[in-house]
Amino acid sequence: MSLYIEQIRQLVVLQKVDSEIIAIKKRLTEAPKQLESLQRELDAKKDRMEQLNEKVEILNAQNLKLETEIEEDTSSIRKSKNKLMQVENTKEYHAMMREMDSLEKTNRMREEEKISLMEDLQDQQTLHEGIAAEVKEMENVLAQQRASIEAELSKMQRQLKKQEKEKKAACQQIPEPIFKRYDFIRTKLSNPVIVSVSEGICNGCHLKITPQKFIELQKGEQILSCPNCHRLIYWEDHFFTKEENTTKAKDDKKTTPKEKK
Repeated sequence: MSLYIEQIRQLVVLQKVDSEIIAIKKRLTEAPKQLESLQRELDAKKDRMEQLNEKVEILNAQNLKLETEIEEDTSSIRKSKNKLMQVENTKEYHAMMREMDSLEKTNRMREEEKISLMEDLQDQQTLHEGIAAEVKEMENVLAQQRASIEAELSKMQRQLKKQEKEKKAACQQIPEPIFKRYDFIRTKLSNPVIVSVSEGICNGCHLKITPQKFIELQKGEQILSCPNCHRLIYWEDHFFTKEENTTKAKDDKKTTPKEKK
């Protein structure tokens, strides 16, 4: 039975290594996505800031145009007032008065438009300043996270190489047919692949195995599969005392069985 127990132990070690490899590869995939998400958010902020820049430029151009028109019409009104004293007939006098009234009315409308425009310009500039501050803060955060994640990924790459070496060493201790069964199950089912059976219950699917299968399992002559979930199974009592079985956790991903003395 010692060979059987050693093979079970190696399978559990292999499963633990595989779980760690899966976790590392998942993190290696997710970490760059974190940076990509932050970069997209930053780019969106910069686009918004650019849109505000364009709007501010348009409002400034409109303001300059209004100021020029107001100044030109004010100059025309002054000239008209100077000429008014030189008018020789009533008809020409009234015509000039109407013209000055029209210019003054137009200028009043422009002044009102300018006030509204300046309020809008102030709002846009305030928005721009706020987003510019957010962009600066996000650039700092992104730079810090990029440095942190790059350091983390470098460390995880080293861990991955170490785990892959440990996996290779564990695989060498397992007969090829058994390893192929393990590997096939691993591709079809989520972890764990190999689980313990306690009191006739599979700790993978938590269903009772058949009495005949349980008897075969207790013999410890060959590695069996659960008839319900098809995971590889081993009898807990081959590795733990009854007292240990009552207190140990049933998480086979974290527990490496010890041979029962």
